[in-house]
Amino acid sequence: MSSSKIDRRDFLRVLGISGAAATLAGCGNTSIESGAELVESFVQPEDFVVPGVGVYYASTCAQCGSGCGVMGRVREGRVLKLEGNPKSVISGGKICGLGQAAVQVHYNPDRLTKPMLREGDALKAVSWEKAMGVLTARLGSGSSLTGEQIAFLTGEVSGHQKVLLANFLESFGSTNHVVYDALSPAVGHEASKAVYGVEQPVLQIDKARLILSFGNDFLGTGPSPVHMAAQYARFRKAPRGTLIQVEPRMTLTGANADRWYAIRPGTEGVLALGIAHSLLQHPEYAHSISQELAAALKPYDKETVAEITGISADAIPHIASLLWEKSPSLVLSGPSAEGHVRGFSNATAIHLLNLILDNRGKTLQGQANHPFPQLSPVSGSYAALTRLNQAMSAGKCQALLIAGCNPAFTAPTFVPFASNMSKVPFKVAFTTQLDETARQCDLVLPLLSPLEDFGTHVAGYQPAGVELMIQQPLMEKLYPETKGFGDILVDLLKQRKPDAYKAFPDYYSYIKTAVLKAKPVFKSKESDDNFWEDALRNGVLDLDLPAAQIDAKVSAIKVGAPQAAETGMQYPFYFVPSVRADLRDGRHANLPWLQESPDPLTSVAWDSWVEIHPTTAVQMQIREGDVLEVQSTTGSVRAKAYLFPGIQPDTISMPLGQGHTGYGRYADGIGVNPFKILDPNFEEQTGELAMYATRVIIKKTGENAKMVKDEGPTTLQQGRKLVVTMAADQAELAKEITRVAQ
Repeated sequence: MSSSKIDRRDFLRVLGISGAAATLAGCGNTSIESGAELVESFVQPEDFVVPGVGVYYASTCAQCGSGCGVMGRVREGRVLKLEGNPKSVISGGKICGLGQAAVQVHYNPDRLTKPMLREGDALKAVSWEKAMGVLTARLGSGSSLTGEQIAFLTGEVSGHQKVLLANFLESFGSTNHVVYDALSPAVGHEASKAVYGVEQPVLQIDKARLILSFGNDFLGTGPSPVHMAAQYARFRKAPRGTLIQVEPRMTLTGANADRWYAIRPGTEGVLALGIAHSLLQHPEYAHSISQELAAALKPYDKETVAEITGISADAIPHIASLLWEKSPSLVLSGPSAEGHVRGFSNATAIHLLNLILDNRGKTLQGQANHPFPQLSPVSGSYAALTRLNQAMSAGKCQALLIAGCNPAFTAPTFVPFASNMSKVPFKVAFTTQLDETARQCDLVLPLLSPLEDFGTHVAGYQPAGVELMIQQPLMEKLYPETKGFGDILVDLLKQRKPDAYKAFPDYYSYIKTAVLKAKPVFKSKESDDNFWEDALRNGVLDLDLPAAQIDAKVSAIKVGAPQAAETGMQYPFYFVPSVRADLRDGRHANLPWLQESPDPLTSVAWDSWVEIHPTTAVQMQIREGDVLEVQSTTGSVRAKAYLFPGIQPDTISMPLGQGHTGYGRYADGIGVNPFKILDPNFEEQTGELAMYATRVIIKKTGENAKMVKDEGPTTLQQGRKLVVTMAADQAELAKEITRVAQ
């Protein structure tokens, strides 16, 4: 072992502080000196309980990666409800339904309450002492594992848990932190980085007069929907902004649009280039790009683009004229445009419109440079899971630790992740509830719920400056034999690197030390105690930093000849899986509040369904409730038909998130899992799974069943013509926009 004292630089690295931030922290006046002083652990303060009176405590929502600040209402020692934290720039005092459901994560009757160890073919409850004995025997100071023999598979993780996780792997000489997201934004991030120089530019929605969105569901499943909903409300105030949504299947954002266009899946880039070609006819845009690129756009005339995309030829110059008239504008790319074989090209073509329209610095800007990059999250990818799956198949992975993801459920059939897990000698899951992946493990450790635990979080999307979110317990833990993820990592690191971690009795003391050492970065003149108490009281530490500049790398945009979407006679329908704002990839299907919440566009609850256009349904003699078999080259699933006008006629859609087989009473046996019929199509630039590139055939089974929905006995408008609808190509667009403007 090294000497009993570590130097200041190493100590700061242990805390996730380096670079310029380390220089400031090294000059601070905190009382913690390189491990020489023991930091006190958290002690539950005396409760002053007034029966019937609620008290609010600040914390951070952990339901998704948005990093929204929340206020928990606690009465008589129990958390009852969550609200938004007005101190947080991200949440702005608001909260979504998914965030409200965090209370059900905490009180879920299927929560894991004791560690479980595999004995033969079954997991059996054991004591913490025995569980930690097994864990330390395999991964403690005497472990023989080295390098890539050990892998840590997680969902998106940030803050000091990310630092501890990296330090733990480093103690084995490993960098094998595999970050997996079944709904990976990797293609979009790569395209943004190629064109703008940043993965996630900040969207100034409220500063735009017109938004043209290609499948970007920023109000439903975007990177920060609560924040963007507030911006959207300002966007809709006078002068009222106009939203145009282009996508094959209507999203929540599309349902809020002034103009919604159904496009053939995969042809979004063709439409974007057609609009670019039309924009260049205006003199002020004619010289915004090179002559070579302008010449490459000439084949994208409106007739050619209309034939490929299915969008009316007259709509293309009309959209371009609106972009010209309503400045500044904002053009967005989304998952349904990026999830194809040419998804990267689609996204860069869409970004080209922002460059032509000169939206940089107006409605698009860079995020502030983070002073603590070690705390920033790393976005997950499908490619990362594929590499891990190959390593497991080859017998290279000897120990696999899993937290925050469920690949046994979300991995497509052609990625045999669950079966390859059996080739790993030691598998550990850190979870609040058994899911399909945890059930394959040898050791399962029950975690505290986010409402019982400490932590720090950094959102990947920072709309203004930088926020370090503080998570704190809102009540004492419900189950004695549960433990925080950070506490388990600290315990392991105290064995692996005792000199570096002996100062920390637990995760709380580690976080407090790290935050206090970072105090000079926040330019606070408060005492350590006041600074820490303010951080807990406010639930957030803010840094007001300037936005970074974004680039205009037109050279990253490659324009070839117009290409039509691939067609298939045997599998005639495009398959567009839909992502619900509440269930996401299925990780929240165990929460009954969300299961019983009607889907906002179909009102269906507690089920899966197949969305099909009414015209297509008439042609195929399909009625609502008819059980359909949806078959791809990979597999098939069965679900009831729902006649949905918000979908492209050659497209069908099914919601993701259902079809669990081992996730508790509220998830198991509900609906089907569309992940399992995705075909092995991959985006050509990034290698990511092309989630929207599967083709299917649908067959009637002869069965019919009642839909569980909230809209009444008829499919549209309760049997009354409450809202007059018409096809987009039949509307007199110019006159309509004039009326809206007046």
